[in-house]
Amino acid sequence: MRYFAGLREVVGQDAELLTVPEGTTVAAARTLLITRYPRLQPILERSLCAVNREYVPADRTLQENDELVFIPPLGGGAA
Repeated sequence: MRYFAGLREVVGQDAELLTVPEGTTVAAARTLLITRYPRLQPILERSLCAVNREYVPADRTLQENDELVFIPPLGGGAA
């Protein structure tokens, strides 16, 4: 698991090893992270997810050694 931007600020680290049961989906991993770090919920609800540097849907099943990343929405800029 790698953390960027606001996610990194909430968890206080850039990355961690997330051990999940076989057959776990991205959505289930997201739920696990929200249980572990409740302050992530508003960010994760709006984040895209990627596995091994490829955007994936939440129903994607994770495999051993996959790199899971949630990409938070970007802010800034002016009209």
